[in-house]
Parts: sequence; structure tokens; C-alpha cells
Amino acid sequence: MRFLSHSLTVASSLTAAMLASSALSAEAAPKVIASIVPVHALVAGVMDGVGSPDLLLSGQTSEHQASYSPQQIQALGEADLVFIIGHGLELKLDELSGSEAVKGRTFFELADVDGLSKLPIRQGGAFEEHVHHEGDDHDEEGKKEAGHGEHDHEEAGQAEDGHDEHEHGKAAFDPHLWLDPVNAQVMVAAIAGQLSKADPANAERYAANAAALGKGLGGLSEELAKELEPLKNKPFVVYHDAYQYFEARFGLSAAGSISDLSGNEPSAQRLKEVRDKLKAVNAVCVFREPQFSDKAAKTVIEGTSARDGVLDPLGSGLSPGKDAYGVLLRGLAKNLKSCLAG
Repeated sequence: MRFLSHSLTVASSLTAAMLASSALSAEAAPKVIASIVPVHALVAGVMDGVGSPDLLLSGQTSEHQASYSPQQIQALGEADLVFIIGHGLELKLDELSGSEAVKGRTFFELADVDGLSKLPIRQGGAFEEHVHHEGDDHDEEGKKEAGHGEHDHEEAGQAEDGHDEHEHGKAAFDPHLWLDPVNAQVMVAAIAGQLSKADPANAERYAANAAALGKGLGGLSEELAKELEPLKNKPFVVYHDAYQYFEARFGLSAAGSISDLSGNEPSAQRLKEVRDKLKAVNAVCVFREPQFSDKAAKTVIEGTSARDGVLDPLGSGLSPGKDAYGVLLRGLAKNLKSCLAG
């Protein structure tokens, strides 16, 4: 009886110690927010075993046009670290920079990380003919702009280089950087670095997770290159110009975009321009997006032999988590293959 009592006491003590340890671990994990599903996936992968980031935007609405609820603004104000792409991608975040709720908070812009491959913003609905070389440094000047590192987001809302802030924020380059898995590898290393600064006690875990994740992204890039190889010379049209990095990495042939970089409603002139290009190159497919009306895509396709497909750069239907990035890119490849090879 005395042995049983002693055992129960020891068990209770161990349970209490484990609960206390768990509470300390949970308390030690920084409160982190990621803006969009693919960024959230990369952050979740680096934080695996330490904590879980919160997701700001589910992807049901375009990141360029999303508005934020009072609850989301409050969460941003309470976060230790917020990971965004930046440079005008999450356009409405710029408007929050002067809010008391987020004043003084650090928004880490992944677009500012050194080593990213950056591409210039394409103009017009019909793209110029060009050749992409896989793995090339697509924009050396763009890289030189990177490396600003961690800075207050209040500065991020300011327009630069004479671009229209309402068109694409301050980006002097296409900000859809995450759709190149090699860029994602660079982002993962930067995410680990920022998390380690905020939470030095878990720095080794962040570094190990980042190394494993980076290796997996390298394998993903090789996998997709093989899968997409047969599609290289098949022209297609996209709804909004979000896929340039995916095209460049895998040598795909987008002929134009119905809408612009920010997904704004296309003008009649732009629709005509895209429709003329579609006919001229005999584009195989026109891809719409779940975040936008399909009316314009139907207008462009009408009376042509082009097929209808769907691409989603945000992963609006995906379950958030560390696996979502790979699911997103494989989904793009699958949908491209289904329409272009059909």
C-alpha cells in the first residue's frame, strides 16, 4: 500500500513536471503570423516541433485586394513576428501601417531577402516573346535591391521608383516570388534566421528544420521539372500575371494575362489585345482563378479552340500547414498538364 502511494505520488509529480515543461515550451514559442498560405507553409515547416504560425489570409480572396477584420488587425498587433512577401503584394497591409493596433510591430518582408531571383514586371496583356533559362539569375538589378532585411512596415507602404502605389505597391519587380521553389529555399533560410533571433533557445531546431525543408524543396523542383518538360512549347493565357516565376523556373510559355499584376478588372482594350495574341499563337488553354470572376476568361475563349483551365497561386482550397507549399506547386503542375496535354 505504501509502494502504491509512493508510485502515485511519483506519477503525479512527473505529470505535473511534464505539464509545466509543456507550458514553458508553449510560452517560449514566439507568436508568429504569415500572410498567405504558401508563406505560412514555409514558416510552419521551419517552426515544426516548436510552435505553429497563424495564417492571415486563407486565399479565398486575392492577396492584392483582401481587407482585414478588427480581429486580424488585433492579432497583427499582438504578434512577435509577421512574415509577408511585401513590396505591395499584400496591398491593404500598407494601409494598416499607420494604425495604432500594429504600430511598432515588425513585418519581415521576404521580398527583401538576399539571393532571390527577381523578374521585372511585365507590361500589357500580350507578353513579348522571350526565352527563359532554368536556374538563371533573372534580374541582377532586382537582387541588388534586396537585402534590406528586417525593418518597420511603416516604411514599406511608401511607393518607390515612380510606380503607382495602388497598382502594385512599391514593387520594382514582380512580387509573386514564392512560385519559384528555388526562391522558396532562400526564403526558408531567412525565416529560420529571423525566428532564431526572436527565439534563440530554439535556434538549433529552426536551423535543422530549414535544412531539411530546403532539401525537400530541391527535390520538388527536380520533380516538377521532369513533369513539366513536355509542356514547354505549348502557349497558354493566365487570368492575372502571377506565374512568371513558375514559368521561368520550368521553361513554360505563357503568352499573356487577362488581368494585370494586381488582378484588376481588364479593360476592353486589354481583352482585345489578349484575344488577338491567343489567336496569333494558337494558345492551347486559358486559365482562370478561383479568386476572380470567370467572365473575362470566357470572353477571351469564346469562338476559339482554347480550352478552359484553373490555376490558383494562393492555394485557396488547401489545408494550411507545412505540406501546403508542395501541394500548391504540384497542383499547378497537375492543372497545367491536364489542360495543355489534354
